[in-house]
Amino acid sequence: MSAHPLDNPALGALTGPHAHFAERRGRVLRYPVDVSPWLALPDDPGAEDWADLAALVGPGGDAPLAGYTGQTPDGWEVTFSLEGVQLVDDGIAAAPDPEAVRLGPADVPEMLGLVERTRPGPFLPRTVELGTYLGIRRNGALIAMAGERLHPPGWTEISAVCTDPDFRGEGLATRLILAVAHGIRERGETPFLHTAASNTNAIRLYESLGFRLRRSTLFSAARVPEHAEA
Repeated sequence: MSAHPLDNPALGALTGPHAHFAERRGRVLRYPVDVSPWLALPDDPGAEDWADLAALVGPGGDAPLAGYTGQTPDGWEVTFSLEGVQLVDDGIAAAPDPEAVRLGPADVPEMLGLVERTRPGPFLPRTVELGTYLGIRRNGALIAMAGERLHPPGWTEISAVCTDPDFRGEGLATRLILAVAHGIRERGETPFLHTAASNTNAIRLYESLGFRLRRSTLFSAARVPEHAEA
């Protein structure tokens, strides 16, 4: 394990509170593909680990490598790379919100529709199973949401923060972040989150709420060689 749970948060989650989701081959773990694209390499992946990853993903498949900053083996093509940041709770004013409602499997079609309109990042048909998701409705329609994703021991990631374009500027995202954070704190855990390093508006918002930058990270993906053995 890493020295700090957030240094390799997917590994901490899939060997800890989210172990029941884990699909494993050797030392490589991943979430089911309809739950989350996150997968976890060990901190020091060797040739056998890359072979196990290739077997999990399949020849020609794209392997998400969130947080991995090392070299990929010969023959693996990097298909995506985005600088990111990780921020942690440093005294946010977490509080429940009277308008926020708990979202569940029955709400997934609306949640997927909201994600399609707002593009907050990966949200899949079973992502709602990862933790608590809260939403705000107006006239029955879901217009904003936020929820929990990675869950390394003692920490919970806030993710899928999004607001319908017609309702932006009302502070709904802030309210939902604070409400989700309140639930995390109530469990005795600490909120954290990720965003793109280029998303300066979001970073300013998070820092104004009481998050602080913990580290820079990298979101990337690499294509498994076609000749890799399954």
